[in-house]
Amino acid sequence: MRERELDPGASPAAFFGNEVREARTKAKMSQPALGAAVGYDATYVSKVETGTLVPDDDFVNGLDRVFPQMNGWFARFKSNSRKWEGQYPAWFKDWVDAEEHARVIRWWEPLLIPGLLQTADYARELFCAWQTVDDPDTVERSVSARLDRQAIFDRAHPPTLLTVIDETVLWRGIGNSEIMRTQMEYLIDMSTRPNIAVHIVPADVGSHTGLLGAFIVADLDGESGRVVYLETPDQGLISDAPSLATKILGMFERVRSEALPKGASHDLIRRVVNERWTP
Repeated sequence: MRERELDPGASPAAFFGNEVREARTKAKMSQPALGAAVGYDATYVSKVETGTLVPDDDFVNGLDRVFPQMNGWFARFKSNSRKWEGQYPAWFKDWVDAEEHARVIRWWEPLLIPGLLQTADYARELFCAWQTVDDPDTVERSVSARLDRQAIFDRAHPPTLLTVIDETVLWRGIGNSEIMRTQMEYLIDMSTRPNIAVHIVPADVGSHTGLLGAFIVADLDGESGRVVYLETPDQGLISDAPSLATKILGMFERVRSEALPKGASHDLIRRVVNERWTP
C-alpha cells in the first residue's frame, strides 16, 4: 500500500511523524516491524507518522532505543514542543477541513450556541470551564482557533449554515448578563445573512429525537459526499460513512420540523434577551 504523503510543516505532530518515517525508512523497517520493536501495533505507528496521533512517552522513549543514532532526539522534541498539536487537536482537523470545503452545514445544538456562531467572550467562558488546569495561554489559543473557523462566512462564496437550537440554550447563563446579551445579539445579526438560518425549538415541545445529543452534517463540494460530526463527552466522532450521514440527516430534518420559522425564532431570541439578559 502506498504510504500517505506527509506535510511536515502542518504542525509539530506532523514534523515529528515525518522524522519517525524518515528514521524508519533509513533503517529499512516496515511499520509493523517498528511497532513490534517499541511494543505497539502498526496502526499506532501509522497514526504517529501522519501526525494524527500524539504518541505517549513509552512510544517516544522506545523510538530513542530503536534509533540510537538520533541521540535522544525524539524525547527532546516532545519535551520542548509546548504547542504539540498545532492550532487544532489532531482528531479535530478532519472536521475543520470538512467545514472549509462544505456547501451546506446543518447543525443541531441542544446545549450551547454553535461554535461557528459564538462570540469570543462566550467561547472563552466555555474553554475556561473545560480546562483541567489553569492555563490562560491555552484558553486564548482555543478561543482564537474557534473564531478563525468563522472566516468561512467571509469568503466570496460562503457555505450555507442551517442551525437549529433548543430554547434552553438561550436561557443558560454562560458568563455574565453582558456576555449573554452580546452573544444573543450576535446570533441575531449572523442569522440576517442570506446564507445563515437560525431556528429555535421551543422548550414546550417536550421530548424529541434531538435530545439524544448535538450533531452536525456537512455537505461537501463536488461529489465528495457528506461528513458527520457527533458530540461526545471526550472528543467528537467524525465519520464519512454514507449510512450514518443519511440517518443523521433524517434526524436533523425531524428536529427542524419542531422548530419555529426564522422570523418567529428571532422574536423568541429578542424576548429572552429582554426578559433574562437585560438589567
